[in-house]
Amino acid sequence: MESLKNMVVHSGGCHCRKVRWKVEAPSSVVAWKCNCSNCFMRGNTHFIVPTEKFELLGDSEQFLTTYTFGTHSAKHTFCKICGITSFYVPRSNQDGVAVTFMCVDQGTIAHVEIKNFDGKNWEGSYGETGIASFSKLQK
Repeated sequence: MESLKNMVVHSGGCHCRKVRWKVEAPSSVVAWKCNCSNCFMRGNTHFIVPTEKFELLGDSEQFLTTYTFGTHSAKHTFCKICGITSFYVPRSNQDGVAVTFMCVDQGTIAHVEIKNFDGKNWEGSYGETGIASFSKLQK
């Protein structure tokens, strides 16, 4: 994880711009490419931040809906208008937010390191990857 001095505020949202948010995260992020049934079908690759670093803006909440499946732990939020999942609460990090890195407005992400998360074998991958640490506040 990157030190606090490299933190920036990223803005982003969905395709139709009804859902907008800002998130404090490093300029270089570690994004997770997951192969669970949902992420695989959506082509989702996301970075994870502590919930406290994510802020939904304006009236975005009214344009969101949520899909759950399986354990119902992950809260797959997406825009009711355009269908884009720009962020969600992942099963791996209930104390965090997964931000779809391709939904971040251009100009603030300097580098993306992509790591694989084996969502088809969730329990094993969760323990091996250290993904849970990405939603913890850094001091």
